[in-house]
Amino acid sequence: MMPKIIRITTVPLSLKLLLAGQMNFLREKGWDIIMVSSGGSEIKSIEKKENVRHEIIPFTRQITPWQDLKCVIKLYFLLKKEKPNIVHTHTPKAGLLGMIAANLAGVPIRIHTVAGILAMASNGRRKKFLEKAEKFTYSNATNIWPNSKGLYDFVLKQKLCPESKMRVIAKGSSNGVDLEKFNRKALKENHLVAATMRILPSEDEYLILAVGRLVKDKGVEELVEAFLGSKIVNQSKLILLGEFEQKLNPLNPTTIQTIQDHPRIVQIDWTDHVAHYMALADVLVHASHREGFPNVLLEAGAMQLPVICSDIIGNTDLISQQKTGLIFPVKNVEVLREALEFAFVKRDHMIALAENLYQEVKTNYNRKFLQESIFSAYQELLKAHQTNE
Repeated sequence: MMPKIIRITTVPLSLKLLLAGQMNFLREKGWDIIMVSSGGSEIKSIEKKENVRHEIIPFTRQITPWQDLKCVIKLYFLLKKEKPNIVHTHTPKAGLLGMIAANLAGVPIRIHTVAGILAMASNGRRKKFLEKAEKFTYSNATNIWPNSKGLYDFVLKQKLCPESKMRVIAKGSSNGVDLEKFNRKALKENHLVAATMRILPSEDEYLILAVGRLVKDKGVEELVEAFLGSKIVNQSKLILLGEFEQKLNPLNPTTIQTIQDHPRIVQIDWTDHVAHYMALADVLVHASHREGFPNVLLEAGAMQLPVICSDIIGNTDLISQQKTGLIFPVKNVEVLREALEFAFVKRDHMIALAENLYQEVKTNYNRKFLQESIFSAYQELLKAHQTNE
């Protein structure tokens, strides 16, 4: 009998972007796999790409007690019917409900990947509540895989989970980076033209790129303020690649207005051709307030694009100050502004840092290497379980 595994994320977009290729990789190894998430338009294309079936459990990303309880019950019956050897969850809500249901259903190996902790960017009662939820997720799991050394240390320091359950796979990251896709030699001329048409850069314009949802937690407000306050604003363009998300963690209305109205800021809703925008940019800024292990920095590294990022866990697991990029204190507009001006003036220096990052990414974060590492970890757990039976 081939091992059976169920992979669970809150929304299908996570299966598409965060775990791309992993399910197909396991299927090719002969494993039986089922993907689970809430419904969404992406499901058909994910099923086709991964060659794996998908089951819908109507998760929400907000706190919705009755809906959450319904999801746990539905998951429980699905797991009882399918009898997987392993349940592996990603994202906070899928982690909490998936680990509870898997524990109740008696699934022997219950893995949760930690790729960022919501409580980190919260305070007061909400912070306490989120920490309790995190602890409860970990207590229902048999294995906790933080996707960076920084997160591993944080979980230990906060006493959220015993060390015996924890492990960082390879050097970190949930899925590495696809070096065939994020590769300057693999770019398509028509997508480059389309990206150029959307940015409309004038001659010699310095292009600053940020990639991610346009929410407070991603540091968008600080970035916009630093950019507009910088000496280079009239020789540059700020390109924000991502959609406004006004339900969770919205930007303040003034920032939104500025983004929409300012002639030097270009906002582009999500695209699957991120690599082409990275190829056109001069620097990538990742000003996020909390991360697990940011894929966008791996992608910038693979594209040999210089990086400026905040000094948070996840970012600093990959970027070293003045070695592989520039780091500024999180939420500090003043230092971010200086970093933008420095990068503008010291372009050769920034390119040298980007080259160092490229070497690091190529060596340690190739997607194929990471998928093999995850597969080996699964096999070890199965072996240990069989031995203990």
